[in-house]
Amino acid sequence: MSGTESSATIDTLTPVLTDNWGSERSWTLAAYEAQGGYGALKNALAMAPDDVIAAVKDSGLRGRGGAGFPTGMKWSFIPQDNPKPKYLVVNADESEPGTCKDIPLMMATPHTLVEGVIISSYAIRANTAFIYIRGEVLHVIRRVQAAVAEAYAAGHLGKDIHGSGFDLDLVVHAGAGAYICGEETALLEGLEGRRGQPRLRPPFPAVAGLYASPTVINNVESIASVPSILEHGAEWFSSMGTEKSKGYGIFSLSGHVTRPGQYEAPLGITLRELIDLAGGVREGHSLKFWTPGGSSTPLLTADHLDVPLDFEGVGAVGSMLGTRALQIFDETTCVVRAVLRWTEFYKHESCGKCTPCREGTWWLVQTLAALEKGQGAEADLDLLVDQCDNILGRSFCALGDGATSPISSSIAHFRDEYLAHLQHGGCPFDPAASTTFATAGATA
Repeated sequence: MSGTESSATIDTLTPVLTDNWGSERSWTLAAYEAQGGYGALKNALAMAPDDVIAAVKDSGLRGRGGAGFPTGMKWSFIPQDNPKPKYLVVNADESEPGTCKDIPLMMATPHTLVEGVIISSYAIRANTAFIYIRGEVLHVIRRVQAAVAEAYAAGHLGKDIHGSGFDLDLVVHAGAGAYICGEETALLEGLEGRRGQPRLRPPFPAVAGLYASPTVINNVESIASVPSILEHGAEWFSSMGTEKSKGYGIFSLSGHVTRPGQYEAPLGITLRELIDLAGGVREGHSLKFWTPGGSSTPLLTADHLDVPLDFEGVGAVGSMLGTRALQIFDETTCVVRAVLRWTEFYKHESCGKCTPCREGTWWLVQTLAALEKGQGAEADLDLLVDQCDNILGRSFCALGDGATSPISSSIAHFRDEYLAHLQHGGCPFDPAASTTFATAGATA
């Protein structure tokens, strides 16, 4: 959402990626170029590749896919003395429950991503780039493919781009619909035609990635942010955000808010401010718990409304900023049932390669399902925590870790609600009742 409904909204939101979402046929090349699109590409092609990397480094841009690793530093890891071809891969396999920022970006303004891909490829000296899009979102695949075709026709892609001597081919690849392919090495496996399973590291993708060649893998929003840096300058970008978390980001508000949607704001904004922009928690209800970065991040409560939404602020209270997928739940939601549903998802999406995740997620579901039905004993809560401890840090990739996050955090914040299920022989929570379990604190 980039609308400006009040002076507070005008002062708080920073529409950059979302600035042209409301334009007539914003996804077309004509509409994008009418607003200065591909101007940043011309700026970049007039620079040395290393200077482009330096500009992105100086901006402080950190990965927008969840990990928050400095983007320019990631690019600089590519060994330029390696005789093998270099590749850029865009991770557009967005499928984390609650995450919904990359798909609307690609639908509304795919040329922002395409321009970012060209600039980023130029910086790392890649002559082939890939956009790996989740197979289920066929409408997105078609839109990005159409944008790529327009870019080729306009001379932004192909041989000797704008007389610079730089060649680039861009391939839009449709995945097969596996959540695990959001993990970068599993994505590479899928891109090479194999079953999506994470690779053992080292070697890291920067040294031996796609086709055993040096590869940079970045999230859609990370790459889409690059043109604005080249257009306005690193200092402009770093003037937003916080000291260590620079720039702006798309915050996806879903769930029990009056106006769910995409809110683009500087990193460091608080959930209280975002909920105010979204018209508050739905009328007559209060905030109970929320996720700062999708279902794989430890959940927080109303006590955390004023935590700065940047990598350091959210980390300091025991969670992760992740993809800024802010799922808002009011007091009518049973936290045990919500966590069970998330855990069922992770069990289903486990690739099965490593034992802690394959077996552990299955056992987590069994234990949680029994507790949700009011079966078992209080000792099963300790069993759940022990199961989580045996998965955390022992899996090939972060899927196992993510599966434990909502469980451990919900027991820490809502242990009484778990016990109430046991005391009542099932979920005692009546949505029509008042705030039986709204123990998390104040209203939003």
